[in-house]
Order: sequence, then structure tokens, then C-alpha cells
Amino acid sequence: MQKQEKSFGIQMLSVQPDTKPKGCAGCNRKIKDRYLLKALDKYWHEDCLKCACCDCRLGEVGSTLYTKANLILCRRDYLRLFGVTGNCAACSKLIPAFEMVMRAKDNVYHLDCFACQLCNQRFCVGDKFFLKNNMILCQTDYEEGLMKEGYTPQVR
Repeated sequence: MQKQEKSFGIQMLSVQPDTKPKGCAGCNRKIKDRYLLKALDKYWHEDCLKCACCDCRLGEVGSTLYTKANLILCRRDYLRLFGVTGNCAACSKLIPAFEMVMRAKDNVYHLDCFACQLCNQRFCVGDKFFLKNNMILCQTDYEEGLMKEGYTPQVR
């Protein structure tokens, strides 16, 4: 079975004064504004190209729209309705498909749950972390664990 969801680009074009006005695919009126949007091989008023769920103006929220089941959607609503959800490896609670996550190997985490599972130190971008026995560890706890096991890590 073929998938029916697709993402499409949105272009903002300036209307040339010497061209015949184009018809809007949303309201069927002529576009006399200074700018128009082109998406799905059709032309739109900026106010007419909206998400079917939240009514946000798609030209303002990004350069991509999504379609499925004859709906035109923003990324957030597309993922909310049709995205794959999963569970956080730390707290086991559901992670909505539209939420930002952290990944370590095959594990997925809420941003708030991505912390050392021994001392609860949160990680910042660029911080070193270790995944041992499916646990996220900070460098200090990882090295202490290695010393308890009888060998010291090599620093390079």
C-alpha cells in the first residue's frame, strides 16, 4: 500500500504589476495583494493557506506544509495526528511525536529526562555523556563506576 502523506514546499512570490491576477485556491478570488504563496502547484493569498487543524498561516510558520487524507497541515499538527509516538527510556512516559527529544543509540528521551541517572546532572549541548548498561551517565559517575570495576579509563 502506498503512503499518502507528503511534505511540500511553500514559496512566497511577489506579484508583478503587469501580470493578470491569479486565482486563490483557498477562496477562489483574484489575488491582488503584493505577495502570494505558491504551494501544491496552486496560488494562495497569505491568509488562505492555513492548517486545517490550528488555522495557523502556513507561510508564516515555515516553508513546508504536509498533506494527508485531503488535509493541509502544519508540521506540528501533522506529527500530532499521524506521527509515531514512543516512550521515554528514562521515565517510560509517552513522548508525543511533535516533541523535541534526545537520542542515545536506540533510546529516546524527553529533553527534561536526558540527565545522568545516578546524580541527575542535566547535560548541555556539547557535554560528554556515557551510555552504560542502558543508563545515561555523566563523565564523573562513569569513571567512578569503571574504577569500582577494577580498571581506569584511558583519557585521550
